[in-house]
Amino acid sequence: ATVVFTGDGAAAGSYGYTNSGYSVYEEENDRLTESLRTKVSAIKSLSIEIGTEVKNQNKMLSEMENDFDSTGGLLGATMGRLRTLSRGSQTKLLCYMMLFSLFVFFVIYWIIKLR
Repeated sequence: ATVVFTGDGAAAGSYGYTNSGYSVYEEENDRLTESLRTKVSAIKSLSIEIGTEVKNQNKMLSEMENDFDSTGGLLGATMGRLRTLSRGSQTKLLCYMMLFSLFVFFVIYWIIKLR
């Protein structure tokens, strides 16, 4: 088989194909480029949503940290009061704790009994 070349280096049979201006490869590249553009756009929007969620979670964690700090301060003050109270009469404190425990026990027993 003899192949005849034209002046631009293309075979004579494919001369019209190369001059058509739009090859199958270009169409495939355009399709793949559009697919890639769609995927990049989806990833971009997803990363923006992740960033927004991270900011919201960090804000919530900061608020929780402040709440825990204030609760820790309140608990520390309560423990200080308990220490002061425990320096007093041990018998009296033990009696109050036992009465309170019995009261809670009877309240729970009464609630269960009513069911």
